[in-house]
Amino acid sequence: MEVPARARDIPVVDAHFHLWDLERNYHPWLCDEPPIPFRYGDYRAIRKNYLPEDYARDRAAFDVVASVYVETEWDPADPIGETRWIEDVADRHDLSMAVVAQTWLDRDDVEEVLAAQSSFGRVRSVRHKPREAANPGAVEPGAPGSMGDAKWRRGYALLERYGLAFDLQTPWWHLGEAYVLARDFPNTPLILNHTGLPADRSDEGLAGWRQSMEILARAPNAVVKISGLGRPDAPWTVKSNGPIVLDAIAIFGVDRCMFASNFPVDSLAADYDTIYGGFIGIVAHLPIEDQHKLFSDNARRIYELS
Repeated sequence: MEVPARARDIPVVDAHFHLWDLERNYHPWLCDEPPIPFRYGDYRAIRKNYLPEDYARDRAAFDVVASVYVETEWDPADPIGETRWIEDVADRHDLSMAVVAQTWLDRDDVEEVLAAQSSFGRVRSVRHKPREAANPGAVEPGAPGSMGDAKWRRGYALLERYGLAFDLQTPWWHLGEAYVLARDFPNTPLILNHTGLPADRSDEGLAGWRQSMEILARAPNAVVKISGLGRPDAPWTVKSNGPIVLDAIAIFGVDRCMFASNFPVDSLAADYDTIYGGFIGIVAHLPIEDQHKLFSDNARRIYELS
């Protein structure tokens, strides 16, 4: 895709990206064989180092002034190791960055891990992907490891004590559970990742996604990252993704949405220019103030980036 002429006129805070050094660090899903089932299909193309120079190359056409590093399913036996590593990388490369750190909320050591993660200067949020059902009909309320699990909720309840938000990655059929979580812990920001994963683009699937997004949006402490819109064997286009982007903004409001690349994972679906150029085209009709909120201002506020 040709990069829009306005690409460098709008400052970008990329609200969700990753880095990894597979020669030094262990990420089971990126290092072990065979690869795990993945929503984009074969992901061998990203099973290689992705470091600051690679990210700088991919985003070069845009004025990316800051970013949010999100945990990468690093070795779960060493969640603090990832945070220590990315803090060192950010220091050495002088990166303006917030960090979403790994924390397993239903582990016995959750409070110890939260205390350690919150001690790092860039950490603003944590992520633990809760147990998910394969489809809407298979949801089991209160299942072990799910958002309704009492042990998982006890870990979640500790986030406010440590001043941390929560990044949630889950398919849309679990957003009713997410609403209950946000409602019960109103002082903890809940940041929905990847637009609620609207992979099923059938009329029925999109209707279910919209209804679930509307339920979560009732919680004023819930916000959404618009990202992760790729599909296996389908190009990333404004025509296919524009209605979803605009629906998400209409449901949550322009003050509770932010754009993100999910690179390098979403490089499996499109290059950076196509994704961010697509976002620019989709919201070009909005007031410039709203565009700045979506591309940078909201992420700055939500992740407390100076």
